[in-house]
This record gives sequence, C-alpha cells and structure tokens, in this order.
Amino acid sequence: MNFVARSVGGWLSRYLSKENKKASIGTPANIDAVRQCVKPGDVVLVEGNTKFSTAIKYLTQSTWSHTTLYVGTITVDGKTHHDQLIEADVSKGIIHANLSELKGYHLRICRPIGLNETEINLLREYAVSKLGGSYDLRNVFDLVRYLVPILPFPAAHRRKLLAFGSGEPTKAICSTLVAEVFEQVRYPILPTVNKKQHLSQRDHTLFTPRDFDVSPYFKIIKPTIELGFDFHDLHWTHETQPSAQKQQP
Repeated sequence: MNFVARSVGGWLSRYLSKENKKASIGTPANIDAVRQCVKPGDVVLVEGNTKFSTAIKYLTQSTWSHTTLYVGTITVDGKTHHDQLIEADVSKGIIHANLSELKGYHLRICRPIGLNETEINLLREYAVSKLGGSYDLRNVFDLVRYLVPILPFPAAHRRKLLAFGSGEPTKAICSTLVAEVFEQVRYPILPTVNKKQHLSQRDHTLFTPRDFDVSPYFKIIKPTIELGFDFHDLHWTHETQPSAQKQQP
C-alpha cells in the first residue's frame, strides 16, 4: 500500500510541477536588484506558474504560491555556495538553490524585524540542517480536491485544506518549512491573540505563503524603491503631454 501511495504521489507531484500557460499577475523581478537588497533571514515569496502554484494561490486567495528562505553563503558537503535559498520543492524535496533561479518570477521580499546576528545564524544553521528532507506528499493528495471540478470551497475552510501533512520531521511543504525555521527563535508570524492580548504561537504546519506577506512583523522590501526609484527617469513607449501642461496658456 505504501509503495502504491508513493508511486501515485510521485506521479502526481510531477504532474503538478508542470507549468501553466496562464501568465502571472505581477511583474517579473529584476534579479540583480533583488540580489543587492536581500539579506540572510529574509523570506522570499514567489508567484509560481505551475499547476501546483495555481492550486495554492486559489486555496489561499493570494498572489503567492511558494516560500523560500534566503540564507546567503553556506557550506554543504565541503563546498561553499553563494546567494543561496533553502526551499521545499514538490518534486525535489528540501534543497538549496541559487537566487538566480528565480529570474523571471514575480517576487516579494519579507524581512523579519528585530533579529540579531546570532538569531539569524541560528535560522540559517537550522534551515541547512533540514536539507535532504522530503516534500510532504500527503499535501499533494489533499490538493486533488481542488483539481477535481467541484464547487468552490467556502473561504472559512480554505486554511483547513492546507492544515494537513504527515507530521514527520523529515517532511515539509514550502511555507511550513520556513515557519518551522522561525519557530526555533520564537519569532512571530501570525500568532493567535486572545482577549487579554496574550500571544499564542500557531503550529508551523498551519502556515501558507501569504502569511509572511500579511504578517505585521515582516517588512516588505521592494528593490525598485530601495535602490532609488524616480518616476521622472521612466521612458514611455508613446510620449504624451501631461494634462497639467496642456492646460497652461
């Protein structure tokens, strides 16, 4: 039975990894500008273009379908790698990849506020220790419910559809992996707040990519603005006279 489940899960993950023809909503990021702005500990959200990404965006009602953690320079198996991200990939498992592999994608940088160097290093070390783990294919099976032509899921149940997983420590999906990393330093993402304004940490398996975007504890870094955006420098394809100038005598 386990062999059959793994076989079907493997086939399904490959199917979901195929690209969708539909274009993304956002503008592709300038990866060189991103490289100048991103720092270790930053969460980099991705608007993917696979069937899997489409399902995630639909279920979470969000632009973002994938979550990665930027760790900068790391050493793996005696080799040094620069500009590295750590992520849980549906077909490859938990891997590290160069930032340049996100070229052509719509991205968002979410920076945790208040972490010191020691805490950032702890995040990086823990993330590296997760390399080689598997993607939680139980997640993939649950997404079948989205792919089957049925009525849209009520908004109140969308998070419940993603609150699943095998619970095995060597398995994760992209957002739960990154949430688990931040859990190591008790950094809040979207904690539960009771009537007395006391915070309660949500289990890392309940997080989705959009949570890092809407969290009040992460600063949104937009490279275009950080590097000195001035709209006066823009060059338009068809020059038109501003209406304010047309009205001048």
